[in-house]
Amino acid sequence: MDLQGQRVVVLGGTSGIGLAAAEAAARQGALVTVGSSRQSSVDRALTRLPGGSDGRVVDLADPRAVTTLFDEFGGFDHLVYTAGEPLTLMPLNTLDLDAARNFFTLRYFGALAAVRAAVPHLRKDGSITLTTGVAKDRPGPGWAVAASICGAMEALTKALAVELAPIRVNVVSPGIVRSPLWSEMGEADRERMYADVGGAIPVGRVGEVEDVARAYVFLMTEPFATGTVLTVDGGSVLV
Repeated sequence: MDLQGQRVVVLGGTSGIGLAAAEAAARQGALVTVGSSRQSSVDRALTRLPGGSDGRVVDLADPRAVTTLFDEFGGFDHLVYTAGEPLTLMPLNTLDLDAARNFFTLRYFGALAAVRAAVPHLRKDGSITLTTGVAKDRPGPGWAVAASICGAMEALTKALAVELAPIRVNVVSPGIVRSPLWSEMGEADRERMYADVGGAIPVGRVGEVEDVARAYVFLMTEPFATGTVLTVDGGSVLV
């Protein structure tokens, strides 16, 4: 689990799972750059990362801005993509198709654009780690859009692992985790969800961002893993 001296770029790395992954990589000796659409988020993240870390403001929904970002970087070793807006359930009978398309813009097309822009600068023994979720495995009512995005990210990972070899491409699939991802929910509803989900799965609690961050570090440092979907969900897909 050694990233000593390697350059890791975490897009979406200023809060939640992304920031935890950036911190975990830095603890393993990586030189970390985080990217976010807001300067305030970048500044706040850098107060938690060690000296030598870097932060950039970039609109991940704008492919040209992402290309410019990587052209400025030069060579680096690992790309991690965790960017995503807070999740909202979308029951079919009230589904807003424009809102559904917007969910794909950052989570799927943003990731695809980032990979395309990064590959010319990524060292051949490096890696790309994307993000999906267990909604693709155990969707509930209202999860059609979220589950579709998660399924698309898994398929994208496997296709890219073949196309971009020997660069390794993997994806982390978290379960329910305490993170800003659920910030659109009221506090009482959010805590009730955490309690209900945690009480129903084998480990007896929902995840913390630090639990999931370890998966990103593992996939960056495991040289024999590519096309891998690493599920970190406390056993939720089993029940």
